Amino acid sequence: MKNASLITNVVLAVAVVVLFILHFTSESNSSKSNSEIAGAPASPGSVVYIQMDSLVNQYDMFNDLKSELESKAQVIQDDLSKKGRAFDRDVKDFQEKVQKGLITRSQAEAQQQQLAARNQELQNLSQQKQMEMSEEQQVLFRKVMDALNKYLVTYNKDKKYALIVNTSGATNAILQGDSTLNITNDVVSGLNEEYVAAKGKK
Repeated sequence: MKNASLITNVVLAVAVVVLFILHFTSESNSSKSNSEIAGAPASPGSVVYIQMDSLVNQYDMFNDLKSELESKAQVIQDDLSKKGRAFDRDVKDFQEKVQKGLITRSQAEAQQQQLAARNQELQNLSQQKQMEMSEEQQVLFRKVMDALNKYLVTYNKDKKYALIVNTSGATNAILQGDSTLNITNDVVSGLNEEYVAAKGKK
């Protein structure tokens, strides 16, 4: 009746969130946009790029949603840990009663079945919460990308860039580029202005 598998599931339920967040924040200190030191902006018809790792780290919407997700993950972890500790105590109490002969064989069998069912319920709950957190992560990412894509439609009406390339740490196709083609900071600034204005209307 050990609870090792339950504890493993509890850790996994939160680990997915941590990995997701780390994916975007691992380069926060080293991925400053080259446009900070850029000269003249890129001209119409240029192929420009956005450093996604840097963008999401600076995007207020992502950071707000990330904080909400982290808070939910912590609540889930605390709740599962609390239930797991209570289960462990009940298992230990049951084992002591059996060892001391304080319950009959039929009572022991009944309690053992109850504990087994309860352990299964806890594992099912852990798996359910893990799936819910995974789904919320996907929704978070889709919200950020949807906001970015909508903003870029308006943004590029004036800029008239031929192509806007999306780069990220794992799939960065740009090994070297002119810093004037890096529009990350310009896009982040516009996104944050738009997000703050939208929040103010709510």
